[in-house]
Amino acid sequence: MSLNSIGRDIPDSLVGSRPLYQGPWARTPEGLRHAPPLGSIRPGDSKIIPSLREAIAASGLRDGMTVSFHHHLRNGDHVLNMVMEVIAGMGIRDLTVAPSSLFPVHGPLVDHIRKGVVRGLQTNYALGPVAEAVSRGELPTPMILRTHGGRVRAIEAGELAIDVAFIAAPAADPYGNINGVYGPSACGSLGYAAADAQHARFVVAVTDNLMPYPLRPVSIPQTRVDAVVVVDKLGEPKDIVSGSTRITRDPVGLLIARSAAEVIDGAGLIKEGMSFQTGAGGTSLAVAAFVRRYMEERKITASFGMGGTTGYFVQMLRDGLLRSLLDTQCFDLEAVESLRDDPRHVEVDCGYYANPWNKGAVVNLLDTVVLGATEIDTDFNVNVVSSSDGIIMGGSGGHADTAAGARLALIVTTTRRTRLPIIRDRVTTVTTPGETVDVVVTETGVAVNPRRADLADRLRERGLPVVSIEDMKKQIQDLTGKPSPAAVTDRVVALVEYRDGSLLDVVYQVKQD
Repeated sequence: MSLNSIGRDIPDSLVGSRPLYQGPWARTPEGLRHAPPLGSIRPGDSKIIPSLREAIAASGLRDGMTVSFHHHLRNGDHVLNMVMEVIAGMGIRDLTVAPSSLFPVHGPLVDHIRKGVVRGLQTNYALGPVAEAVSRGELPTPMILRTHGGRVRAIEAGELAIDVAFIAAPAADPYGNINGVYGPSACGSLGYAAADAQHARFVVAVTDNLMPYPLRPVSIPQTRVDAVVVVDKLGEPKDIVSGSTRITRDPVGLLIARSAAEVIDGAGLIKEGMSFQTGAGGTSLAVAAFVRRYMEERKITASFGMGGTTGYFVQMLRDGLLRSLLDTQCFDLEAVESLRDDPRHVEVDCGYYANPWNKGAVVNLLDTVVLGATEIDTDFNVNVVSSSDGIIMGGSGGHADTAAGARLALIVTTTRRTRLPIIRDRVTTVTTPGETVDVVVTETGVAVNPRRADLADRLRERGLPVVSIEDMKKQIQDLTGKPSPAAVTDRVVALVEYRDGSLLDVVYQVKQD
C-alpha cells in the first residue's frame, strides 16, 4: 500500500506512474495540450450522415477505443443508450466509455458491460444501475472518477484520449454548428461538451432539430464537428430540465441556511462586487435567498454568480443583484430561456470554469461556494461519491474544484440522514480534501476548520454557535450510535482522482449477501 498526504491507502498495483495526492496545489503542469489530427472538408462535401451506424463506421471506431458523451440532458438523455446499442450491434467491444456524468437512465450500459462491449468507464458522477453494478464489481477495470475541471485537464493532457465524441445537439445546422438553447430538447449551456469537441479525434453531432445555416448562437463551432446525424428524439424533455427548483421550506434546512448566510457575512464576503456559487438543492437555494436579503439591504451588486444555473439566480440577474451569470449547465427552463435571451447570461465551457491547468479558471475568483455532503470526517474531508454502505451514488462534479478555488468553501448539511450520522471519524470515500474546506454548518452549530482560526474568532464575536467538529460528531453519535464501516472486499472498483490527476482515494467492491 502507498499512503497519500491525507492518510488514504492506495494499493501499489494501482499506483504505477500515477502520482499520489500530496496537496491541492502540489502538482504543476508540464508538456503541451493534446491535439486531434488535422482534417479538411472540401467545397461541396456534406457532413450529414444518414444514420448513427454509418457515422460510427465513418469515424473508424474499433475495439478498445474510447467514446465520450456529455450530460446536459441528464436523466432525459437518449443519446448515450442509442449510440451504444448501435455500437454493440456492430460487434465492437472492449470500449472505454467516458461520459461527463451517468444517470439512472443509462442503465442499459450494465448489459453492455456484462457482454464485453464496455470494459472501462471514466466519468465525474455516477448514479443509478451503472454505479451499483460497478460497486458490485461487474466492470472489468476500475472506474475513474474525476472532477469537472479534472476531466477537462485529463482531456487536454492526453490522459483521457477520446477517439469519438458523440455530442447531443439540441440545435444544429448542416455544417455542424451547435447550440443548446433551441429545439424540443433544449437544455441550455453545453459547457461540458466543449473539451470533447475540441480534442476528440472524430466528433459526431447528434440532433433532433436541424436548422438552416448559419445557426446562431454557436456553442460548438463547425470547425470541431466531423459529422451530423439527425435522429427522431434526443431525449425526454421533462427529465432534461425541471419546471422549477425551489427553496426548502423545511425548518431545519432554513435554520442551516440562515446560519450559513451569517457565516458568509461574518467572513466579510457580502460586499460590492462579490461572487458566489450555490447548488440547486433546496437548502443551497435558501442560503442564496438569505444572502440576497443582505444584498438588498445594503444595495450590493455581485460581480457574478456561477455554477449550474437555476431560475433563482436568473431572477437575481433580472433584479440587478448580479452583473452577470457564468453558466456551464442550466438546471431549469427559466435558466435555458435566460441564456438564450439575456446577453448578461454567458455560456462558458468547463475548462474556463474549473480546469486547474490553464491560465485562470473562474473557480479561482469565487468568494464563496456553498456545497453539500454525504459524509464529513473530523479532518473536514468530505464524501459525495459513495453512501455509507459503500455503494457509488454520486461524484465530485465541481465540488473539489470550487472548494479549492473559493475564498470560503462552506458545507451545509443536516447531522444525520436516515438515522445515520453524517459526521464521523473517517469518511467512506474522500471526494474533497479537508484542507480545502473552511466551514461546516449544521443544525447543531458551526464547525470551523482549525486552519481558519481567524474566521472562528470573527464568527464567535458575531454570536454564532461555533463548536469543534469533534464535539459536533460526539453530539450526533450520542443519539445515533457509532456507525459501522461499509462491508467491502479488498478489490478496488473505482479510483477517485483529485482535480490535478493525483490519486485521492479508492472505492472497494461491496460485499453481497
